Amino acid sequence: MLRRLVCCIGLVLAGLASVPAAAHAGFSTPPGATWTQGFIRQADGTTLHYDLLRPKGLPKDARTPVIVSIGPYFGHAGQTGPAGPVEGTSYDPLGTPGPSDRFRDVVEGAKLMERGYAFLMVDLRGFGGSNGCLDWGGPGEQADVKAAVEWAASQPWSTGKVGMYGKSYDGVTGLIGGVSNPKGLAAVVSQEPVYDLYRYLYADGVRYTNSLLTPALYIAIDATGFALQDSSQVLLNNAGSVACYPGDYLAQQSDVHDAPFWKARDLIRRAPAAKVPLLLTQGFLENNTKPDGSFDFFSAYGGPKRAWFGMWDHVRGNDVDAEGKLKMGRQGWFDEVMRFFDHHVRDVPLVDAPVDRDPPVVVQSSDGGWRAEPAWPPADATDVVAPLRDGSYVDDAMNAGTSEVAAQGLLAGRGRGVWTVSPPLPHAAHLAGVPRFSADVAVSRPFANLVVDLYDVDPAGSATLVSRNARRIDRSGRHDLALYGNDWKLPAGHRIGVLVTGSNMDWWLHVPTLQTVRVRGATLRLPFLRHTREAALPGEPAERLKAYRERAPFTVDGETLAAATDAAFPVPPAQTPPPAAAATSARPKRAATPRLVVRLSRRSTRRVVVHGTAPTGFRVRIAVRQGTRTIGRRTVTAKVGAFRATVRVRPRGRGRVRAHVTATRGRTVLRARSAALVLRRR
Repeated sequence: MLRRLVCCIGLVLAGLASVPAAAHAGFSTPPGATWTQGFIRQADGTTLHYDLLRPKGLPKDARTPVIVSIGPYFGHAGQTGPAGPVEGTSYDPLGTPGPSDRFRDVVEGAKLMERGYAFLMVDLRGFGGSNGCLDWGGPGEQADVKAAVEWAASQPWSTGKVGMYGKSYDGVTGLIGGVSNPKGLAAVVSQEPVYDLYRYLYADGVRYTNSLLTPALYIAIDATGFALQDSSQVLLNNAGSVACYPGDYLAQQSDVHDAPFWKARDLIRRAPAAKVPLLLTQGFLENNTKPDGSFDFFSAYGGPKRAWFGMWDHVRGNDVDAEGKLKMGRQGWFDEVMRFFDHHVRDVPLVDAPVDRDPPVVVQSSDGGWRAEPAWPPADATDVVAPLRDGSYVDDAMNAGTSEVAAQGLLAGRGRGVWTVSPPLPHAAHLAGVPRFSADVAVSRPFANLVVDLYDVDPAGSATLVSRNARRIDRSGRHDLALYGNDWKLPAGHRIGVLVTGSNMDWWLHVPTLQTVRVRGATLRLPFLRHTREAALPGEPAERLKAYRERAPFTVDGETLAAATDAAFPVPPAQTPPPAAAATSARPKRAATPRLVVRLSRRSTRRVVVHGTAPTGFRVRIAVRQGTRTIGRRTVTAKVGAFRATVRVRPRGRGRVRAHVTATRGRTVLRARSAALVLRRR
């Protein structure tokens, strides 16, 4: 339960003076890295603390691309404060301060130091070593993201190109970066974020179970995110946050979606303005950062975008279970992440990261199979509009949506409300997209609860929840509700079940009004695929999918099913094979050509730096020439699509020099030269 309440949203910035720091066993510096920490001072007076990891042995002015992560979890005492032992994260407020281990899996698993990246971890305002008031993704934290990225891009040790990486709260800060387009930001990887911060605590006026405790837990993380041996500046910054706590907590208790506080934290509205390439993950079965608004955001996102969507909960692409099996079920997360970063942050040509290896969208469906899609929801998802039965329910908060939490059986029933059920499907159907409900709802007083649940009902009457959502009804009239998106296959013989009710006790804190709520003229738009799909990509079922199929279903009695079955319920048409590929007369696309780009810069009168892009593994021979005379040579091997070499030169007086480069692998030979550079011999 704590994990469900503690993880999620955020933002922060980086610093000014670099201060060498020691490490300790709990938060030690990763192998091959050098750790420094420092601060950034913003125009509004906020001072943001950062930890910086750079490849060991690099000169101070050696330029590297930078991966930035900004969030509340980088304090030197541990990611989640005293909740660490319960959360499975480190917590040691008494030890010698060291860099956070939150993304050590990325640093080591993706080999960031070996690949020549710097990794910058920035505390959000109010957290860790940063001062100010925590802002729950608001204007202050949004300013922090912009400042952190632009600071990282402007440092003398930076190439000027920055990527962002995060999950949950620091996944949200990545989305903030994506929609804000700060200078220098070249790519964002965001896993299981929130797209509209209101929707992490509320569903259109109905509180989620975490709405009261989560704000308090972030205050606790804020208050305990420092180590007692941290610098005096860190301790002073942290102490100043105490005065913010009452206002922070109360601001998040507004359940009005259109309140100015929440409008400023709605990233879906800003998605069309995004220009930064995005790699996103979202679980259809997320039990923490729910998929509410996920696909509206993804569809509207204006920049280049890719995604993994599937049947997992709040996990990272590389997370494994106790037996070492991937929780999402698909190999290659770090490989794909680094191809994404290498291409956008290091300008590695796509010949080294073929598009067919990394489809625009990778989807895991309810049968555990994986496939590629050019977009999601898919273009051939066509709405079937199902009229629902009229009826009424008592708003008594006594219904649960699944059987997952056994204790709820003592408090509530399941399947209580107004059912509409289809006849058994004569053929298989594949739901892929966001179901949308609309109805005339009559209430006698405000604050009524409305919940809509979509079920897959098997021939034995076992109902598995496929989608849901809730809203508060304050007045009678027409009300619309978008349910959570999903990619769910219904076998032939199964039924589509729709339940209109007053509660899902397993997700929401419903306050019962005990009034009778009447629903008339209801419809549910269900997006079904016209064409069949094959599980053409390697991968296993997600860990969450297996558990969900075992624990979530409950049995709907035969009498209820018989009474609710509507013979006129529109059955989705039978799927047909995908249309044939484009006509063979169409001109095929040209294969990407390996690219060699050379740049030359001066380091001193006796040394120059030759760098650029070259296909990985190519042998790069460098000749620095002054006129027709060669004044320096060097040979290196291109790594991850780039090369860099310092060349000793012996120029004759003042003259223009160029770097002439030949890159070879097998029979492939590439040649290029740099622009001219003027050197003067002293």
